[in-house]
Amino acid sequence: MSQNSSHTKRIWFVFFLLLVITVIEVFVGIIKPAFLADHSFIGLKLINWFFIILTLVKAYYIVYAFMHMENENSFFRRLMVYSIVFYVSYIMFIFLTEGGYMHDMFIGSDKFYHISKDF
Repeated sequence: MSQNSSHTKRIWFVFFLLLVITVIEVFVGIIKPAFLADHSFIGLKLINWFFIILTLVKAYYIVYAFMHMENENSFFRRLMVYSIVFYVSYIMFIFLTEGGYMHDMFIGSDKFYHISKDF
C-alpha cells in the first residue's frame, strides 16, 4: 500500500509541476515582457529561448516520471533523456530557422511578391 501511495504522490507532484510550468508559459506568452521580446541571443529572441528551455524541462519530466525512467539504470536513463533532449532541441532549431527564412522570403521581401505577380 505504501509503494502505491508513493507512486501516486510522485504522479501528482509531476502533474502540478507541469501545470505550473504551463501556466508560466501561458502567462509570459500573454504578457510578452519587453526585455524578453526585444533582446536576442544567438539569433533568437530571449522569449523564444525561455519557451524552449521550459519545453525541454517539461519533456524531461514527462519522460522521467511517466515513462518510468527513474527505475532504469543510469546509462540507459541518460541515453534516452539526452537523445530526446537533443532531438527536441534540433527540431525546434530547424522549425525556428526555417520559419524565419519563410517569413523573410514571403513577407519581409518583395522579391517573391513580384515573381508571383508576373505569373
